[in-house]
Amino acid sequence: MDFFKNKNTIPDISPEKLLGRPPVRVDTGVLRGYISGKTVLVTGGGGSIGSELCRQLARLSPRCLVILDNYENGAYDLYHELRQDTSCSNIAVEIATIRDLPRLRCVFATYRPELVFHAAAHKHVPLMEHNPEEAVKNNVMGTQNVLQCAVEMGTQKFVLISTDKAVNPTSVMGATKRLCEMLVQEYDANCQTICTSVRFGNVLGSNGSVVPLFERQIASGGPVTVTDRQATRYFMTVPEAVGLVLQAGAIAQGGEVFALDMGAPVCIYDVAVRMIEMSGLRLNRDVSIVETGLRPGEKLHEEVCSVGEDFKQTSHQRIFCAKPKTNQNSAMGQQLEEMYIAAKIGDTDKMLRALTKLVPEYRRS
Repeated sequence: MDFFKNKNTIPDISPEKLLGRPPVRVDTGVLRGYISGKTVLVTGGGGSIGSELCRQLARLSPRCLVILDNYENGAYDLYHELRQDTSCSNIAVEIATIRDLPRLRCVFATYRPELVFHAAAHKHVPLMEHNPEEAVKNNVMGTQNVLQCAVEMGTQKFVLISTDKAVNPTSVMGATKRLCEMLVQEYDANCQTICTSVRFGNVLGSNGSVVPLFERQIASGGPVTVTDRQATRYFMTVPEAVGLVLQAGAIAQGGEVFALDMGAPVCIYDVAVRMIEMSGLRLNRDVSIVETGLRPGEKLHEEVCSVGEDFKQTSHQRIFCAKPKTNQNSAMGQQLEEMYIAAKIGDTDKMLRALTKLVPEYRRS
């Protein structure tokens, strides 16, 4: 094929055109009001969401921005990008895993962050179905470690980056993220730190999202693969989602689960068709689309709220907030410990039984 004879990628596609709506706006004055002059720590700071958090935070005059990540190359590249492109001069990079509580305590004791944005997580649904112990150890144990350090060091606000896959989860990844939301509420009820969660769907261009995959498939001449012709997902651009996360952090009073209004769900098949057409190609002549079937843990349609969650609009028209009905589980601590031990020794069945007790709405697909 000669459409891309001299390049390996398809022409730039505007996210606004792909989504068919104008971009979401945030109030930078409000954001600057609670971020300026503060020490801010971002876990998973080198990832697609974490790095955009760091970019937007760096423009809001923090006293110090701490990028914490286990992957040194992403953090290194971001550090030099921010030093060159922003006026934020006090930027620190800490290479650490959120699984290592003693190391995290050292980082928190060094910087004493006033604001923590927790983006570090395993997010790939089929991979976590195949590696469920890693989802528990990284997502749940890691989140509890970061929460513990934030509380011990007197952090003012802790914001968990959650996902719509935590709603009535059918995957290990979704169930672990729902459990993280529950942990955030548990800590908020028992400490001075304001702890909150922000839940949103897929973001265009993030690591593992369909858009970069479709771009590569179109550039190579196809076929473009979709799991199911009827499958839908909620979409936002990375900057939009991150801007609203920061806005939700400004609103947070503690214990909430915020949900971002991501517009109407988008049919994945339609996204593939649109990207092919916007690339100047013809469907089924230049590039074809093939259905591959839903992968383990995936839903046909995602949801934004579950039974018992009463979402109300906040001061920002695209942010909704609920204090969901919490699961009264007096044995939560013991069940967490049992799950952690099972994860560490590789007893998958026992670990998943404990996860199901902790997250009753979890239904394994």
